Amino acid sequence: MSTLLALDSLDATEALAARLANMTESGDIIGLAGELGAGKTAFARAFIGARLGIREVPSPTFTLVQVYENDNGGAPVWHFDLYRLEHGEEIFELGIEDAFDTAICLIEWPEKMAEHGPENWLELRLLPGDTEHARRAQLTPHGTRAAHLAQLLAAPDG
Repeated sequence: MSTLLALDSLDATEALAARLANMTESGDIIGLAGELGAGKTAFARAFIGARLGIREVPSPTFTLVQVYENDNGGAPVWHFDLYRLEHGEEIFELGIEDAFDTAICLIEWPEKMAEHGPENWLELRLLPGDTEHARRAQLTPHGTRAAHLAQLLAAPDG
């Protein structure tokens, strides 16, 4: 079952990313879905900035993955951009299985994993809103941990 959240501005999208960043722990997998230009990378940048204090977050479109270590000893964040993959099994060449077990994963274009994706992950699909910078975030949990994260995000007090 999906939940839809209205995000009336880029600030609202970044605030949702920061809330999620503060809820996640090692082993959490967030799939960032949506069309080109939907705001997936902006969401990932805000998430990484809130979680790790890192401001320079390049898009991993060409490198496919960027790893951000946590200087405070917490879980690292692995940021994947699977747009350029042609076959789902190519994810294994990126070390994604290790990341699933030991890191927090942000995966742009999660549909590219096909049947090779994890069992427990939260799909966060960014959809167009009523204005240029407005979005709607559709949360679709796959698994119990993902359902818990979706429930926390959808709660009014967050």
